[in-house]
Amino acid sequence: MLRRTILKTAAAMALAAATGTTAFAQTNGPVDYVIPFGPGGESDISARLQQPFFKEKFGQDLVISYKPGGGGAVGWASLNGLNSNGQTIMGVNLPHIIIKPAQKDVGFKTEELNTFYMFHYTPDAIVVKADSPYKTLKDLVDDAKANPGQVTMSGSGKASANHLAQIKFDKMTGGKTTYVPFKGTGASTTAMLGGQVKAQWGYSTVGAKQGDAVRMLAVAMEERHPLFPDVPTFKELGYEMVGGAYRGIALPNTASAETTKKWSDMIGEINNDPAFRQKMLDGGFALLDVDSAGMADFMKARTEEYLKDAREAGLIK
Repeated sequence: MLRRTILKTAAAMALAAATGTTAFAQTNGPVDYVIPFGPGGESDISARLQQPFFKEKFGQDLVISYKPGGGGAVGWASLNGLNSNGQTIMGVNLPHIIIKPAQKDVGFKTEELNTFYMFHYTPDAIVVKADSPYKTLKDLVDDAKANPGQVTMSGSGKASANHLAQIKFDKMTGGKTTYVPFKGTGASTTAMLGGQVKAQWGYSTVGAKQGDAVRMLAVAMEERHPLFPDVPTFKELGYEMVGGAYRGIALPNTASAETTKKWSDMIGEINNDPAFRQKMLDGGFALLDVDSAGMADFMKARTEEYLKDAREAGLIK
């Protein structure tokens, strides 16, 4: 038995050397990748895009499971009670993991989560139906100024990235829109397409999925998304807005520094694979590369920004 174990380990090391990966022993079998939402959302889509690349690079399966509830809070509250041996990881989202514990006791605190990599974000975007009278962002802003509260905009929930974007944008423009929260991007998009609202605070992924059925008026990126070269950024139009819903992965906070670093390296290797990056861009996502070493500074900046916006909007005290 011992001899077989030694031979298997040696073989794994040899394979790692041959393929150039330094991750020969990161996992001891299939990995449980917990998504704290239901299936079909963008967190699930992201995980499924990562699956085959993880298998190809590290020879193990990522087995996706779901633990929905409380807008992610049920899953995150359970994370630190899970096994810390590196065989279980969990998706995390911003601004969710910052705003929720700031609003009330949800069973976890932001700083208690061992987030080790942020791999992408879905940029905020204002989306309308293809036949909307709003041809440009200026059209919508002018209407919001002339008719305060009459421009209704769907979004994915209260205190979400969409909601914070709407609050910030109204403040920037001096206009007044009415935010209508729905349970998720899918429901928000359905409301926009069905004419229940005049526009949507959605994401660039809505444009990727809906194609010619919609028009994006602006996207919250530093530069235009390569999938939408004709859609201007908010910055181009004079509004300092860059951001959206950020996605990453966390381990239980009892995981060792070595385990955390190994996982950070593995996800980083996937995230820097050209084929993976192209799939992400094709889906309307924007790539992000924040590893475990850079996470503290990244989270500090995001926390200050989100809490400031949420307090100004009265979402938290």
